[in-house]
Amino acid sequence: MFFQQVYDKTLAQGSYFIGCQAKNEAIVIDAKRDIDTYLEIAKRNNMRITHVAETHIHADFLAGTRELAEVTGATMYLSDEGGADWQYEFTHVGLKEGDKIQVGNLSLTVMHTPGHTPESISFLLRDHPASDEPVMLFTGDFVFVGDIGRPDLLEEAAGIVGSKDIGAEQMFASLNKFLSLPDYVQVWPGHGAGSACGKALGSVPSTTVGYEKIRNWALQFGDDYESFRDTLLSDQPEAPTYFAMMKKLNKVDRPLLTAVPNHPSLTIDAVLGKEGYTLVDARHKNRFAAGHIKGSLNIQHNNAMANWAGWMLGYTDKLVIIAGEDEKEEITRKLMRIGMDGIVGYVHDIDKATLVETKLVDAADVDALKDKDGYCLLDVRNKSEFQKEHIPGAIHRFVGHLPKQDLTDLRDKDVIIQCQSGDRATIAYSYLEKAGFTQISNYAGSFIDWLAQGKETVKGA
Repeated sequence: MFFQQVYDKTLAQGSYFIGCQAKNEAIVIDAKRDIDTYLEIAKRNNMRITHVAETHIHADFLAGTRELAEVTGATMYLSDEGGADWQYEFTHVGLKEGDKIQVGNLSLTVMHTPGHTPESISFLLRDHPASDEPVMLFTGDFVFVGDIGRPDLLEEAAGIVGSKDIGAEQMFASLNKFLSLPDYVQVWPGHGAGSACGKALGSVPSTTVGYEKIRNWALQFGDDYESFRDTLLSDQPEAPTYFAMMKKLNKVDRPLLTAVPNHPSLTIDAVLGKEGYTLVDARHKNRFAAGHIKGSLNIQHNNAMANWAGWMLGYTDKLVIIAGEDEKEEITRKLMRIGMDGIVGYVHDIDKATLVETKLVDAADVDALKDKDGYCLLDVRNKSEFQKEHIPGAIHRFVGHLPKQDLTDLRDKDVIIQCQSGDRATIAYSYLEKAGFTQISNYAGSFIDWLAQGKETVKGA
């Protein structure tokens, strides 16, 4: 048997290439959209990708299952569980509880494991030349290392009222299936630490059924469903707004993108003054602060770029990205993985444009100004971070929610923006500047600096 995990650290997403070396056949589970990775693995190992599969209709990335099937001719195997509202709307081989997929001398048995979503399935792998006993379980967003999939995403991101309570009950039942498996079975989940699909995901890539039985918080409740439910639904991270679009695009027939696009490089003169363009400044926050084009959004090119692009940008936006020429392909990959295909081009030099500086403040400024009339200290961290501990007098608005909030109450104030370490504060600053705010400043050191200065904090809401 050949096995390789493909891990996208930018979305903390794992996909899997599994092959039978005797028959040179392979299956890819939960493929990312830039599929050249899997084609290269197949080429290097003299294998044909004959099967592609998904564990569920994903919310956090645009699956490359259809692109991979288009290029390789592989058959798509997708869940037909969950009822009429949770069916894929394009041709595929439907899977239900107990069905088997044969890949050469390997087989994968389908387990229906709803909870995160109604149609979720897991794949139990057997390597028959070695043993007819199961050896690996591919869980998608069912069981993670140290955590389980959240059942509230459909309600939080897609507005399906009441789905989190149904999902919690289904998850509790699905976990009994997991508990019945042999302890030695390896568990390979769809996500790791950093994903918004759970609240306590581990950072190691895999685990075992036995290890999760003793260390996963969700498996310690016995028959006490009420305590399980309350713990599961509490303190989940904010659900990114782009998740709703991913659910839709992963379910319906959509245009395919079988190669990474090569977008043009543009001059700043060709961009400025053009109606309908959204400027995304992907440079480091310090360079943005030193000089940027007014109205551009600072979404830094780092591992979190796709996540914040999904929060702050729209799917109909025409994007012009300010970044180095050597960054073009990597940024394009990150954005195409969440279906953000509206890139018009890249600008590499903005020195000839009229630039503005970010107004920066330090801890002493914040301390002196935050409680004065007409000033507002705006904490843009997650709700759970704010409730755990914050600067006295701060008000909370999560940065990802700013585009859908009424900000009228802030218009007549001098707004000082802070987060934990400064990254989210610069996103919020650039968003408010784009929205026409003029009396804004950025506490770049943010909460970490405040603590380092030994300043007073308060705990609780």
